[in-house]
Amino acid sequence: MEMKLDRRLLIVDDDKSFLERLARAMESRGFEVTTAGSIAEGLTKVSSAPPAFAVVDMRLGDGSGIEVISALKERRPDARAIILTGYGNIATAVTAVKLGAVDYLAKPADADDVYAALTAAPGGKAEPPERPMSADRVRWEHIQRVYELCGRNVSETARRLNMHRRTLQRILAKRAPR
Repeated sequence: MEMKLDRRLLIVDDDKSFLERLARAMESRGFEVTTAGSIAEGLTKVSSAPPAFAVVDMRLGDGSGIEVISALKERRPDARAIILTGYGNIATAVTAVKLGAVDYLAKPADADDVYAALTAAPGGKAEPPERPMSADRVRWEHIQRVYELCGRNVSETARRLNMHRRTLQRILAKRAPR
């Protein structure tokens, strides 16, 4: 597989320890890594020197990672960016892919998975995941997607899913299943 000569990678994440681990792992794979801990910092780095690659967390304290992806695609249409999603963000990650991200990965993402997503052939079919989501996780992600589409309105989401509002509230209060 032919790789681009420009190996600059921007990683935007507010989880400092994850950010440092991923940065070290990607440097060991030949990338020239720059990091940012916020959307504002990421946008500044994109405007000053748009990288060839980006790994952006979906939700940060000061906004959505989609802002960084959009700015990067404006400045550098050939850039390859992936979105990292925490729990319940698959629906918005799909939006990010539509706006130009090449893939999305659930957090905590493995460095090998991030590398594979960044270096995959454009338009190529991704390998099936080694550990796909469990049925419980798929159900939970579906509920989260409908919840997001309903503007985070519990009553409306419960009505559309044909479930009791209190049951939905209990599901939403729990952590995502593995």
